[in-house]
Amino acid sequence: MKQKAYQMFFPAALVLVIVAFLSTIFFATANLSFAASTSKKATAIARTSAVEHTEAQIKQLQDALDITEAQQELWNNLTAVMRENAKDMDALNKDRAENTKPMNAVEHMKLHSQVTEAHLAQMNKLIPPFEAFYSSMSDEQKVITDTTFRTGKYVKRHGKHIKK
Repeated sequence: MKQKAYQMFFPAALVLVIVAFLSTIFFATANLSFAASTSKKATAIARTSAVEHTEAQIKQLQDALDITEAQQELWNNLTAVMRENAKDMDALNKDRAENTKPMNAVEHMKLHSQVTEAHLAQMNKLIPPFEAFYSSMSDEQKVITDTTFRTGKYVKRHGKHIKK
């Protein structure tokens, strides 16, 4: 019985960890602070938009990976989804910021749930084009990508690090 429960829990936990990790990479600077319940507090925390952050991520990845002409269409498909997800996240953040009424604990939990569901939907849209692009990569590009996802640091060919 314990083993069956573990077998059901592990895949679900793994999905949550992967979603959290990938969300951190692609939306790390998106303003998701739920502590800011007034517009005064929200404006005190100046952060870049998800669109700006995503554009920076795309440029860093493109520089690090030396994308070939043959990979360009797959790369364009991936970046289109990344840009669309970033726009959606900015819209969600804008809607949240415009709703300045104080929230109780239950409303905060529901808001967290909405954001988590949005992240999951975005990841579900992102995985297929990412998987197709990843499959097209050379072994060297895969090492760079794997290192980036594992460490959060961008590397260039021959192991030279690029600061985020």
